[in-house]
Amino acid sequence: MSSGTEAPDLQRSSGIERIKETGYGGVFVACAAVTLLTTIAIFVTLLSDAFAFFMQVPATEFLFSTEWSPNPLGGGQVFGIVPLVIGTLTVTITAALIAIPIGTLTAIYLSEYATSRLRSILKPMLEVLAGIPTVVYGYFALVYVTPALQATLFPQMSTFNALSASLMVGIMTIPMVSSISEDAMSAVPDSLRQAGYGLGATKYEVSTGIVVPASLSGIASSYILAISRAIGETMIVVVAMGAQANMPDVQRAILGIPYIHPGDVLFDPGMTITVSMVQIAGSDLTGGTVPYDAMFALGLALFVVTLIMNVLSDLIAERYREEY
Repeated sequence: MSSGTEAPDLQRSSGIERIKETGYGGVFVACAAVTLLTTIAIFVTLLSDAFAFFMQVPATEFLFSTEWSPNPLGGGQVFGIVPLVIGTLTVTITAALIAIPIGTLTAIYLSEYATSRLRSILKPMLEVLAGIPTVVYGYFALVYVTPALQATLFPQMSTFNALSASLMVGIMTIPMVSSISEDAMSAVPDSLRQAGYGLGATKYEVSTGIVVPASLSGIASSYILAISRAIGETMIVVVAMGAQANMPDVQRAILGIPYIHPGDVLFDPGMTITVSMVQIAGSDLTGGTVPYDAMFALGLALFVVTLIMNVLSDLIAERYREEY
């Protein structure tokens, strides 16, 4: 008698569980679809308005012209992305030269040398750097870093310059490199470390010769993500670097000196792609004009660059991933 009543109860409970599992799956699918559809919508929006821009401005002028003047006080409008690319690369490369070595060495220390208690204190303190508003970094560079550099190392430096902005962008991205790299190093099994110690290796040799190569996929991914973050930074650059789309002085090359002095790029004002977009968005331009559509062309260029960087990160992580 009791077995007969228990069977329908089990069937009802199993049916309710199936309905719950179906509902959970639907929620997860909806969340994933929102992310995917948002990305597609952004890309389509950028592509449609960028197409309207390229209908009026040749792509060759946009990609190869060395002047950027979307709304000049006098004269014609020029939409050359080259000076913006130079400014973006200057900030990105200089920031990477700061964030990558410091972040990697910090990750090695936290993973291999610091005690558990010290790691629990230092890592959250380091990650606080990622939570500071970027406009604060920008004003810190303008008010403190630039005057200090002018008074000590580079008196010829302009008030607005790429070097101070790059230093702050590099410091801002250190937590991204160190945190992701430290997580990758901590995931390396202790058996590999013990094997190295058993062969007579020192802690330094184990850290650099075993742990770092074993976690190379995560470390490389942190590099690419940090570079992508530096490419898209805006507020630090607009405050500390200014908003002048300048080309480096190429007269040295004409005179026979086969290089451009770094001071032409680092010590003078400049403009990145993101800053130019902010400048257009904050102007009195209305929709449907060529400068307004140029903002979406710049956004499409940034979208493609960051997409390539993220795909490259996934490929590197897949190529060098170690399974334990």
